[in-house]
Amino acid sequence: MYLPPQFAPKDAAIARELMRSHPFASLISVDDDGLPFVTQLPLHLEEEGEGLLLLGHVARPNPHGRYLRERSRARVSFLGPHAYMSPRVYPDLARVPTWNYLAVHATVEATLMEDFDDKDRLLKHLIHDHDPAYAEQWRALSEDYQHKMMQGITAFELRVIDLQCKVKLNQHRPESHGAMLKTYAQGSDDERALASWMVRLGLG
Repeated sequence: MYLPPQFAPKDAAIARELMRSHPFASLISVDDDGLPFVTQLPLHLEEEGEGLLLLGHVARPNPHGRYLRERSRARVSFLGPHAYMSPRVYPDLARVPTWNYLAVHATVEATLMEDFDDKDRLLKHLIHDHDPAYAEQWRALSEDYQHKMMQGITAFELRVIDLQCKVKLNQHRPESHGAMLKTYAQGSDDERALASWMVRLGLG
């Protein structure tokens, strides 16, 4: 991603926090024509020492599984809160609008999961992340049904080999921060989330 230094956070934990709080990501691979192929999907983040691992799956008919098998390197994009910023936040008029956002891009190396137990572990992680009350119902399903469901997915782990995080909150324009914080604090869910990040990072 284009990452000017003023938008690169010093705290590496911010990227992990965004990946967990906004887990519905875009997985991007190269298709047979050399074009980007994108699948939106939830991913579960695991930390292994200093390394990061993303777990996910797609429907078996989705060609993305084959692309990962044939070309294991891919990219994952996470988008956090984002919102328009009006030039009215500046004290002078000679300004232009922009868009503020938080995002993470991870370069990954994919390994496909074939074993039932590995797939089961993956699904239990996703259930725990998004619907823990369903865990008992999943465990109560017959073994035959569970195996049938597992055959319908292509599961994978994505080992993060490079990570970029961008926190774009107009850091380089401090004259905008007061009005921007006030505007965002009274706005939509995303705008209020950006206001919280501004406060957290000491902006405004």
